[in-house]
Amino acid sequence: MVGDLAFLQSMVEVNDTWLDYFIIGVYFVFVLGIGAVLRTKMQTSEDYFLSGRSLPSWITGLAFLGANLGALEILGMGAGAAQYGIMQSHYYWIGAIPAMVFVALFMIPFYYASRVHSVPGFLKLRYNEATRGFNAILFAIFMILLSGINMYAMAIVFQLLLGWSLTASIILSAGIVLGYVTLGGLSSSIYNEVLQFFLITLGLVPLVLFGLIDVGGLSGLRESIGRADFFHAWSNTGSADNPMAVHWFAIVFGLGFVQSFGYWCTDFLVVQRALAAEDEAAAQRTPLIAAFPKLMYGVLAIFPGLIILSILPNLGEDNYNMAVPYAMAYYFPTGMLGVGLTALLAAFMSGMAGNVTAFNTVWTYDIYKAYINRDAPDRHYLNVGRIATVAGVALSVLAAYLVLGFASIIDYVQLLHGIFLAPLFGTFLLGMFWRRSTGWGGFFGLVTGTATGVILYLISLDSSVGASMYRAIWAWIACVVVTIAVSLVTQPKPDSELRGIVWGLTEQKEVREEAWYKKPWILAVIVLAMTLALNVYFW
Repeated sequence: MVGDLAFLQSMVEVNDTWLDYFIIGVYFVFVLGIGAVLRTKMQTSEDYFLSGRSLPSWITGLAFLGANLGALEILGMGAGAAQYGIMQSHYYWIGAIPAMVFVALFMIPFYYASRVHSVPGFLKLRYNEATRGFNAILFAIFMILLSGINMYAMAIVFQLLLGWSLTASIILSAGIVLGYVTLGGLSSSIYNEVLQFFLITLGLVPLVLFGLIDVGGLSGLRESIGRADFFHAWSNTGSADNPMAVHWFAIVFGLGFVQSFGYWCTDFLVVQRALAAEDEAAAQRTPLIAAFPKLMYGVLAIFPGLIILSILPNLGEDNYNMAVPYAMAYYFPTGMLGVGLTALLAAFMSGMAGNVTAFNTVWTYDIYKAYINRDAPDRHYLNVGRIATVAGVALSVLAAYLVLGFASIIDYVQLLHGIFLAPLFGTFLLGMFWRRSTGWGGFFGLVTGTATGVILYLISLDSSVGASMYRAIWAWIACVVVTIAVSLVTQPKPDSELRGIVWGLTEQKEVREEAWYKKPWILAVIVLAMTLALNVYFW
């Protein structure tokens, strides 16, 4: 085994050839071409922001996952596995699948029926304009910060591949994404996300196979790393004596409930893909279709981070984010390295494009149209959306440098989720299932929960994933407690205004599907059973 980090860095220079660069170049031309072709179809703002609600569920399902396959999914999860071992799989098998099922069965019908363009739009219907406005501003900031993470991740791969400075690599990353999102809007992002899903899978499957074969399978990997605690997901969580230094309660409640449901239920980046489906049945299937490959990525995205430890046992904090690129440099020959690096670039572009399209939607509908120019023609809002895309990419360039202050991408992302999404989930949960919650209750609860997350971080400055789980719990509790307290002393909306957006006041229409394998509840049971089996196997 190789233990010299400089050796692996030099391997990229040795292995990459004109063929690798050609493969990457063809990919860039192709994604820009998709944007150029779709530009002629972007005639209205709904075409640009919601794809005219015309896409089949298999397209929106893969795009639903593709929007999530960004820097967090590939570089972040690989880095997390190198830090925390197989416990990183919690972000899939407890921190994603149950929430994706809940979104499909309970959230999508509400979103689709109300025909809202964004999560803040839903908050206005349920609560009030103040709640919508506060969340719109927070969400826009959140999307820019996440976009910066993807841009940073793409830039360090360019830096490794081309030997460019970080700044030059960031600017190149920004230019590529800006091109196809500005041209084709959400449709361009969705079709590229489907393409990127297959590219990312094509890049990671052989990497995991080559790595496991080289080390002698799962048992050989355990022996080569020499850390038994790196191969148990649950058995060591009765105390904080485990790689994540976190108790099972924080995993189940902090990650599995608050952070997970907060992300999948309220992050419009992914919800927007489901709303682009051709009908409500297709919209409900979208998260469930995405859940099956999400299970697979609990292996594909995690194991490269473990495999690289058998090559570089002392990878170190400064290099966790490079776990996957270094594994590719070690295992992939010429040509295959180009495919692997293209898969990484596809992941970052997919995540960043999703962030930017969500940002331009929220800015245009929930900030600009709501507070700046209410009565402009539809064409005007389409142009504003394109301008917002350019501005979003420019701001993302600045946000990319914030990542340098954290040990790994996964630590930074989970910090953001705990602050921005955990309290928002409390607001949503009460709004959907407790009709007594009021507009001002929702507003003050959301403000208090967000402030709690920020203050707790400033006090500790601890960005580890364990700390983020506990911080998310307290932010959620603060939001729920304040929302209930304020709601009990303020006037709720009459039931007539809540029909269609509150559980119990909404007519439940059963989605009729002739084929059993398309029925949402059947798909949900199957994917949950598979998730349980994986948790037991890696117990």
